[in-house]
Parts: sequence; C-alpha cells; structure tokens
Amino acid sequence: MTEPRSGNNRSGRVAAVRRPPAPTRAQRLAADAADAAEVRRWQDNPDVIALRVERVRSQVDRLCWVGIVLGLAFTMANVQWFASAGSVPWSLPWLGAWLLDPTVSLVLLAILRAEQVTARYQVHTGRWVRAAKWLALGATYAMNAWASFTAGSLSGVVLHSVPPLIVFAAAEAVTDLRDKLTEAVKVAFTDAADGAEPIDRRTVHEPRSRRTTAARRKLFADYLADARAAWSADVVVTPAWVREVTGCSRGLSPRLAAALVAELDISESGREHKS
Repeated sequence: MTEPRSGNNRSGRVAAVRRPPAPTRAQRLAADAADAAEVRRWQDNPDVIALRVERVRSQVDRLCWVGIVLGLAFTMANVQWFASAGSVPWSLPWLGAWLLDPTVSLVLLAILRAEQVTARYQVHTGRWVRAAKWLALGATYAMNAWASFTAGSLSGVVLHSVPPLIVFAAAEAVTDLRDKLTEAVKVAFTDAADGAEPIDRRTVHEPRSRRTTAARRKLFADYLADARAAWSADVVVTPAWVREVTGCSRGLSPRLAAALVAELDISESGREHKS
C-alpha cells in the first residue's frame, strides 16, 4: 500500500523560514549617524573641496568669458563706425575699419587668458601686463563712446559706456576671483592638516589654538611680521615687495603694505617727537 503524495511538499517537509527582526529605533538612528559621519568626513576631505572649487572655477570662467566676448562683440560695430569716419560702404577704408576692434580685443583676450593661469597659481604678472589691459580697455571705451560725447547725447553715452565698463570690471574681478578660489583650496588643505594631527584625550576639550599642530594656517599678523622683519631703511614698501618677501596672495598684499607703512610712519613720528 502506497502513501499519498503531497503536491505542495516535494521533500516531505517545508523548512520554516525565519525573518530577521525589524531594527529598533536606536539601531536606525545609529545607522543614520554612521552614514552622516561618513558623508561629513568625505565632504571635509580637501580633495573633495578642491574638486568642488574647480567646478565653481570652471563655471565662473565660462560665465565671465561669455560676458566679455559678448561685450566686445557689441562694441565692434561702434568702433568700426568710429574708425570708418563716413567712408563709402564696402570701400577699402570701410573694410579696414573692421580690423581695429579685433586688434584691440585679441590683445585683451590674450592677456585675460594668461591671467587665467597665473591667477590660479597666485603668480604676479607685473605692471606692464595690467597697463596693457587697461590701455586696451580704455581704447575700446574711448572709440565706442566718442561719438556720443561729441554729439552731447546722454543716453548714447550711457548706452555705449555700459558694455565696455562691464568688460573692464569683469576683467579685473575674474582675476581676483580666481586668486580667492585658489586661496580657498589652500585653506581647506591647511585645515585638513590641522585636523589630522593626533590629539591626546586631555586636549580634546581644549581650543584648537592651544593644540600643538604640525601645520597652522598663516594669519595676517604672521605675514605682517615677516614683512616687518624683511624691511630695511632703503626699501620702498609696495604690494609687489610684500608679496615677494612674504609669499602672500595678491588680494592680501595691499592690506599688508598699508599696515606696514602705517607702523613705519608711527615709529618714525615717535622718533622725531623724542628728538
């Protein structure tokens, strides 16, 4: 006599399947805290910060370049009209007038492209570079707005002044922005070096300024002390000289130079008063 077969159980018995217990609220909070700590650790990583700064730098460069090129393109027709001086259209002087604005604009764009690299590494370009940039911008502005000035048209002056002035301001601002973005990356790496220093349990609750660290962010007073130590009576204090002796950024050097000059003037007046 055969036993009846069961169609629902091939092996004769069904193994009981146990589901894992649901995590408690404390376990879920602990998992969330671990995930948040991991995300925060990577967000504070200097390489991640540098990558984000590079993305912002690329966006700033693209937007500024588009604005500068559009502004120069707007001025091209006005400069051509100024240079042609009523020549017959399509004549040789009329066609040659179209070359004037691109000549000035290409020089300006070449300078801005070079400053795009030098500002990234905080390298000072010198007075001639800035003089050439201002000369190109000033010539573009003068040729663009001259007819409106001579005609006495206030609206024409405003209309033909806005694009060159925007280009001028953008050309100066984008250099400082790149310099500050580079400074932001340096600060991120310096802060990371400060935080990476092993800390004893006794110093956990102490302020960071009291901890002994291998690398510390250089402050304004540190740069000023370096400049003060390097100064001598035959030195003329300028931002360029301050950058050379301290290695500070171009944006910080004018403040350092002014502070050092103020100290020197105070000390010099004190000597004269005593004498």
